Amino acid sequence: MWAFAIFVATVFLAYANGANDNFKGVATLFGSQTTNYKIAIWWATLTTFAGSICSVIFANALLKNFSGKGLVPDAIADTGSFHLAVALGAAITVILATVTGFPISTTHGITGALTGAGLAAIGTQLNFTALGKSFFIPLLLSPLIAMMLGIVLYSLLHYFRTAFRIEKAWCVCVGNQQQLIPVAMGKEQALSLYPEIAIDTIANCNQSYVGKFWGVDSQKLVDACHFLSAGAVSFARGLNDTPKILALLLTVTTFSIKGGMLAVGLGIAVGGLLNARKVAMTVSQKITTLNPGKGLAANLVTGFLVIFASRMGVPVSTTHVSVGSIFGVGIISKTAHLGVFSQVLSSWILTLPIAAIISSVSYLLLPK
Repeated sequence: MWAFAIFVATVFLAYANGANDNFKGVATLFGSQTTNYKIAIWWATLTTFAGSICSVIFANALLKNFSGKGLVPDAIADTGSFHLAVALGAAITVILATVTGFPISTTHGITGALTGAGLAAIGTQLNFTALGKSFFIPLLLSPLIAMMLGIVLYSLLHYFRTAFRIEKAWCVCVGNQQQLIPVAMGKEQALSLYPEIAIDTIANCNQSYVGKFWGVDSQKLVDACHFLSAGAVSFARGLNDTPKILALLLTVTTFSIKGGMLAVGLGIAVGGLLNARKVAMTVSQKITTLNPGKGLAANLVTGFLVIFASRMGVPVSTTHVSVGSIFGVGIISKTAHLGVFSQVLSSWILTLPIAAIISSVSYLLLPK
């Protein structure tokens, strides 16, 4: 019974993770109009699944961190009720954020769930020192580091673009716009056509780069690098998130680590394909106005930090890093939307207590 329940809850968490997180790696591709939603989500799905497959080899250290051992005694961390409570707490929190369009962190959700279940199991005997050192500090620092690196890298790319005389080009959109105007003392209305010219308008014009870099068309080079960087971010996300979710299956001896990894990877992929659009709109269009250059800078920062953290066993949040880097390039380019970022930040703050409450109540209700 425990094995089946934990498996279902863990795969549901993987589904929720894919729905909330998968598109974040390719959000800059869609937001900058480099490609459409369909191509972006499939590219995210394939590269994230590749990261999930490789996580067993390259990110083993995260398995132990998210098993609960070190936070609570092994006798509790090895029980089915503890792992099921954590899976339920994290999964319900992440899926609630997904349906409302908020890009929260699955890592944050699991951390809150571990804390809640741990407090319900042993109260204040929970290892708060390990909790702060291994979880809270990386989660707090990672978005700040990503934001600063995003500012620095975008500034450097802007400098080199200017130095190599790669200029921006804007289309000029000319056409007619229809408007209803009142006639006969305002009792009737008639359609009127008048000419419209739009320059540098987000709704009507696309930005492109002109010139060549070492004989290669600048726009094609930026687009290629942008796609590769988005793939690297998605790969890093699969590498970093899969072991955290897989750790909840460690008590299920029916599944090998490879079998569990495959189940989690498929769950993440399906969740992203079926239920990612609301969060996609928030990350790709509402945090800042994006162009290919900004997207490339943000993705390079996110990919580097997440892959480095995964290799070192540090549980950073891909969401925090991705949103932080995107907001950073928005700050330096003066296109960041502070109101939307404040709402996203509020959802991050609420993630921990909501996941903790759900997991603690689940643990108390489950048979021991």
